[in-house]
Amino acid sequence: MEGTRGGHPIVIGLDSFGEMTAGGDGELLSQPQNIRELVAEGVLAEESGLDFFGLGEHHIEEMPLSAPDLVLAAVAARTSRIRLGSAVTVLSSDDPVRVFQRYATLDALSSGRAEVILGRGSSVESFPLFGFDLADYDRLFEEKLDLFARLRAEQPVTWSGTTRAALPGLQVYPHTARGALPTWVGVGGNPASVVRAARYGFSLMLAIIGGNPARFTRLSELYREAAAGSGSAPPPIGVHSPGHVAATDEQAKEEYWPTYRTFLLDVRRRRGFPEITREYFEHEVEHGSLYVGSPETVARRIATTMTTLGATRFDLKYGMGPMPHTTLMENIRLFGTEVAPRVRERLLTP
Repeated sequence: MEGTRGGHPIVIGLDSFGEMTAGGDGELLSQPQNIRELVAEGVLAEESGLDFFGLGEHHIEEMPLSAPDLVLAAVAARTSRIRLGSAVTVLSSDDPVRVFQRYATLDALSSGRAEVILGRGSSVESFPLFGFDLADYDRLFEEKLDLFARLRAEQPVTWSGTTRAALPGLQVYPHTARGALPTWVGVGGNPASVVRAARYGFSLMLAIIGGNPARFTRLSELYREAAAGSGSAPPPIGVHSPGHVAATDEQAKEEYWPTYRTFLLDVRRRRGFPEITREYFEHEVEHGSLYVGSPETVARRIATTMTTLGATRFDLKYGMGPMPHTTLMENIRLFGTEVAPRVRERLLTP
């Protein structure tokens, strides 16, 4: 990490949801091989100078990354500096006690480099898998977030609710070296979630996957207002958005477009989403929330978004469907060695 803004370090990182990728012959890798390649990608992220590497929980064939904390532990064993965490943990369908224990353990294995991003779950496959009713969607998240906030204090917990067994003054282990696991709440546009994150003192991660990122300005302002109202300095704000980096703008678009157009096509159709056109894709690249292009193009757009939203962290969600592993590795290298330095320079230049 180099430089600070508003008292918070500038953090540039990468996220993956563990999409199935292709080998040199164009065939999909096996799921075990795909998971092993994620470890290599995390190691390269550190070697390329990035600050954070995150893996997000999913439970479908196209994204079989159901235990990201285990993969992150393997990355921790082969790295020494980069911060490691969830690109999202679906807290609503998990047990807050076990989530805390797993990431506190990762924190121990990584010598204090772990953090967690908690979310409701825009992909809801985990709810039926673990026996939760989608009718309880809001209540599950609200209660479990409240419990996680108490666990994070690393003191005996007294808690009761309707979504799991009560805790009658129980201590939860292991503790972290710092005494407070860095925790973010991922928000896709819900103002109530923004206020709730500020109330608990959690950092805010704005998940912006489409449209002009400037439309989230009001949410970042609301977050700072809510944090100030609680009497504390606002924690940092981050942005998570998809993208891809290659040597030129045209190369980046031609590598990204085929899988962007077709990835999860059946899922999108079942949910009633319209077909993605090339015109829509080009508009998102130029004016929306797809950071696809050369290092200079992507760095310029990231710096603009961070300045507009008052963010000090940006995580690029790299990969989209079955892209070749070699292409992903080149994206990581370029993002770390060429994009990140340009972003920092822009943000720190008066």
